Amino acid sequence: MRVAFIGQQDFGKAALEAFVARGDEIAGVFCKPEKPGEKPDALRAAAEALGLKVFQFASLKSSEAEQAMRELRADIGIMAFVLQFVPQSFANIPTHGTIQYHPSLLPKYRGPSSINWPIARGDRETGLTIFRPTDGLDEGPVILQKTCPIGPDATLGEVYFNSLFPLGVAALLEAADLVMAGKHQEVAQDESQASYEGWFKAEEARINWANHVDQVYNLIRACNPAPGAWTELAGTRVSIFDCRKHLTRRFADVSGKPGEIVRITETSIFINAQGGQIEVLKLRPDGGKKMSAADFARERQLAATATSSDT
Repeated sequence: MRVAFIGQQDFGKAALEAFVARGDEIAGVFCKPEKPGEKPDALRAAAEALGLKVFQFASLKSSEAEQAMRELRADIGIMAFVLQFVPQSFANIPTHGTIQYHPSLLPKYRGPSSINWPIARGDRETGLTIFRPTDGLDEGPVILQKTCPIGPDATLGEVYFNSLFPLGVAALLEAADLVMAGKHQEVAQDESQASYEGWFKAEEARINWANHVDQVYNLIRACNPAPGAWTELAGTRVSIFDCRKHLTRRFADVSGKPGEIVRITETSIFINAQGGQIEVLKLRPDGGKKMSAADFARERQLAATATSSDT
């Protein structure tokens, strides 16, 4: 098949390489322009290394972008991690239209941070969708879906790189073949089940230690490795990464207030939340590098502000 590629970053690069590896012809690649001083996009760099035609339009709504797509005479368009708005008029130009990857089970978790939110909310399952893009955000008919579990301790990075990333690349290949063979079905999304979630940014990643320990733990997992769930320790903003959750089993084990450090060990810091404690193993102080929580405690001469039974 003759493919027009629209995407960016590592997922776009991996998807492009998968189509190339099996012998598909890449008519051209559309990438978002880099900002001044920004390093070259991974998809753009890979496409140029392969000698492919690369387009970087500030807007894909422009007549120039649509004309470039028409001139490619592509059989199908592939959207692999796209942050630019792609109008339906552009997506419909290839002979068999365009298909898009989204890392959630649409219509749930439409929007740009669809991997973070289900983890933060304690969902046990997520997945990916290959669908037809429309002018509505993640609203087009579904062609293919794959599910994957969210383990009780799985982080954002583990869910994405171990499951949604490789499954997504394979699903794009599978869906493209179905569309080209005319064997696919397009199923309208159930709007009664739809949900939209915005960007998971710094304010969403702030830890509220008054929340239940399960919520705090889920938030930290959902932000690891980015954007990093954060709090303040010793007057310093720190982002928390690797940690463990400990539930309070008996009333006698309760000591101190939410957010207080109740124990410091050779490798970790224990911080109170409702219903238990978070054992912090690795953190990053604002402006610094990731480090052991115990090393941070020693450097800042932290001390437990409440006592706690061994957990």
